[in-house]
Amino acid sequence: MSRRVNHPGQFSARTTSLFWSVFNERQHFGSLGRVQAPFLLRSDNGLVFTSRSYTALVRSYGLKQEFITPYTPQQNGLVERMIGTLKEQCIHRHRFETLQHASRVIGDWIQFYNHQRPHQALDMKTPAEAFALAA
Repeated sequence: MSRRVNHPGQFSARTTSLFWSVFNERQHFGSLGRVQAPFLLRSDNGLVFTSRSYTALVRSYGLKQEFITPYTPQQNGLVERMIGTLKEQCIHRHRFETLQHASRVIGDWIQFYNHQRPHQALDMKTPAEAFALAA
């Protein structure tokens, strides 16, 4: 499966197809639900986030969309950093053959990231540890 970026911000058709498959699978299994309070979803202006299908789905969950200024990823710094870390430490190290394989590997990495990997910004605690201390 292709994970290659063809042009900055432009993914191959297979990558976009994988994104929608994962997104629809999450919806199918009920992982996502309608939010109770107004909730703002901030993203860049990429084709996936501005498509009619995606924006309709976002509205169906009761979310409102906000877009960063074009070509200013620093406005979405935390997300950009997280996606970069995910790509560097997980996605670029695997060759996914199926959607299930990608979903399992990425899910395992997210579990590791949140429960085992210490974060310098959290005084070398995991996000789970920091959350538990804050509760």
